[in-house]
Amino acid sequence: MVMQPITPEKAMEIAKKKGLKPGRVKGTTGIQFTKGRNDRLEIIDWDEFRKTLSKRRLQVYESGGWMKIMKKKR
Repeated sequence: MVMQPITPEKAMEIAKKKGLKPGRVKGTTGIQFTKGRNDRLEIIDWDEFRKTLSKRRLQVYESGGWMKIMKKKR
C-alpha cells in the first residue's frame, strides 16, 4: 500500500476513532500516537503535536487507516 500524506486534522480524526492520542517520547522531541499505556511516552495536546510536526518538518502519512509520522517529502 502507498502511504499518502494527510493533514494534522485528518490524523486527529483517525486517531480519535482509534482511541489514540498524540504523545512525546520522554526526554526527546520524538512524537508518535499512543493509547496512553506506555511509561516512556507523555501525552501532549493536539496544538503541541501540530507545532512539533511543523518545527521538525514532519508529516503524518496514512494507508488503510494505519498512520506513520515521517519527514516531509519534497
